Amino acid sequence: MSSELRYDDKVAIVTGSGGGLGRSHALLLASRGAKVVVNDLGGDMAGREAGGSARPADKVVEEIKAAGGDAVANYDSVLDGDKIVQTALDTWGKVDILINNAGILRDITFHNMTEDDWDQIYNVHVKGAFKITHAAWPHMREQEYGRVIFTASSAGIYGNFGQANYSMAKLAVFGFAQTLALEGEKKNIRVNTIAPFAGSRMTETILDKQMVEALNPAFVSPLVTYLCHEEVPVNGGLFEVGGGWMAQLRWERTKGALIPLSNGISLEDVKSNWGKVVDFTKTDHPKDVMGGFQIIGPNLQTLKG
Repeated sequence: MSSELRYDDKVAIVTGSGGGLGRSHALLLASRGAKVVVNDLGGDMAGREAGGSARPADKVVEEIKAAGGDAVANYDSVLDGDKIVQTALDTWGKVDILINNAGILRDITFHNMTEDDWDQIYNVHVKGAFKITHAAWPHMREQEYGRVIFTASSAGIYGNFGQANYSMAKLAVFGFAQTLALEGEKKNIRVNTIAPFAGSRMTETILDKQMVEALNPAFVSPLVTYLCHEEVPVNGGLFEVGGGWMAQLRWERTKGALIPLSNGISLEDVKSNWGKVVDFTKTDHPKDVMGGFQIIGPNLQTLKG
């Protein structure tokens, strides 16, 4: 049997961890020795402040401590990400792991969507992830160690009816994560993204009750926690995970059509080559922005003059 993966002396921040996926991540990390900042604003599913005296973050901290772990609650919005990071620094002097999990929903068809519906989703999922990651980043660079997780969604990868704002935000954080993976690699900062299937108050509006109950967040957290380990073998990955299934995704591109530029390109050229453009029987799997340039570079030499 392999030795138990541990996170002793590691300090983790999990945003939106007063319930659902975040709570599950926080509990698992703490059970393996990590010190955890349990962040939760205590707001409702649409991002409005709950206003009650009971704080979800406090309950999770109590659970962790009752099990012998170490945790502290934080109630700041992810838009005040520097305050969340400061909680980790004030309590334990560092931050090693950041799981960007906080999220809200404003599901509505695009023709009925207000600018506020769009902005609030962007603010929490994209700007909020920027704010807290930007605050944690210099500390991870200085200590030359960091593990960062972004939470995307199948809605961002494939689109989903009634979720134009949410889909926008969830694919945005993946692009964000990909660049951070490149920029952080030399400093031993690894950044990965998940697209989870999990039952929570955010998914109960689109899934039936039985499915929500079956998609236990605890089925997602092992992969997330593994991606936070010091020995994690991947950087810049995107993973779908849930219900006992986990799989890595990658971009796939057809071989396409390469049209000589000596006579320009006409609409008819596009039409006559369309079969090659959309033929997925032979494909490439580009890994960086240079993949396309390597193909078109020689073709540029066919330009007249």
